[in-house]
Amino acid sequence: MRAMVLEKAGEALRSVERPDPTPEPHQLLIEVCACAVCRTDLHVVDGDLTHPKLPLVPGHEIVGRVLEVGRGVQGDFEVGQRVGVPWLGFTCGVCSYCRSGQENLCDAARFTGYQIDGGFATHTVADARYCFAIPDRYDDVHAAPLLCAGLIGYRALKAAGEARSIGIYGFGAAAHIVAQICHHQGRTTYAFTRDGDTAAQDFARQLGCTWAGSSLEAPPVPLDAGLVFAPIGELVPQGLRALRKGGTLVLGGIHMSTIPAMPYEILWGERVVRSIANLTRQDGAEFMALAAQVPLEIHCERFALDEANAALDRLRSGQLTGAAVLIPS
Repeated sequence: MRAMVLEKAGEALRSVERPDPTPEPHQLLIEVCACAVCRTDLHVVDGDLTHPKLPLVPGHEIVGRVLEVGRGVQGDFEVGQRVGVPWLGFTCGVCSYCRSGQENLCDAARFTGYQIDGGFATHTVADARYCFAIPDRYDDVHAAPLLCAGLIGYRALKAAGEARSIGIYGFGAAAHIVAQICHHQGRTTYAFTRDGDTAAQDFARQLGCTWAGSSLEAPPVPLDAGLVFAPIGELVPQGLRALRKGGTLVLGGIHMSTIPAMPYEILWGERVVRSIANLTRQDGAEFMALAAQVPLEIHCERFALDEANAALDRLRSGQLTGAAVLIPS
């Protein structure tokens, strides 16, 4: 197999030839068809997330086909079937978090492309218990961003409750999916982008956002909720100022720059700030069922596997519209 490997944080990935992996009990051997590039991959490569397995194959938005089924895998997957591999790769199943439906917070959890080798490769192995079937309406390339951008966007939207007017901060891969879900559900969305990024603002309006402007601007109406996908701490006080009393600001990233000091008055009025951490398998089941019903338009830019560093650079500089997807073959 061929893989793009991170050997030290802050360095470029290196193309490496490795023996094909062998599935252990409960695992699937998967031929990777597509793997989307996530901002979390960027945080791993750049060293913002500080506990990776090294050397590491990044990538946790994997779509592939099952080549071999390990011992103990139940009848959910079989050879030749298409499968999706997400960020959550293992949980203990016995701690208080796992037993209360909060497996995303399990202290023993392991994550694909972080503590488990991921999908920036031609082949990978994954625990079948944490994999998902992919809706048939999406081809491999357009299905890949569903595995994190879609799932985390969906979990962030769930945290916003019944909010009808929603601000979306950072209009990238997750935002462009969640905006379409909001439109399908009859919610009104307001997109906030980098100042002067008119291309992203036009893109947001094309996907159903009622208003799109700079993150430095106030929305035309007070918002029920805000979803922050950009890893920029300065957006937290900005988002709070946009909320009505009782509104919720949801932070959807795994890493964020320092949140600046802010006056209590913008939080007062029973406004809520909360984070989203990882995902549960229940989130995955719910979102894939929703994605099967809603004709989501997934915008992708394709890269060859050995162009992984270029894809990360494009993401780092904010030059992508939608999601970057690596194609191994």
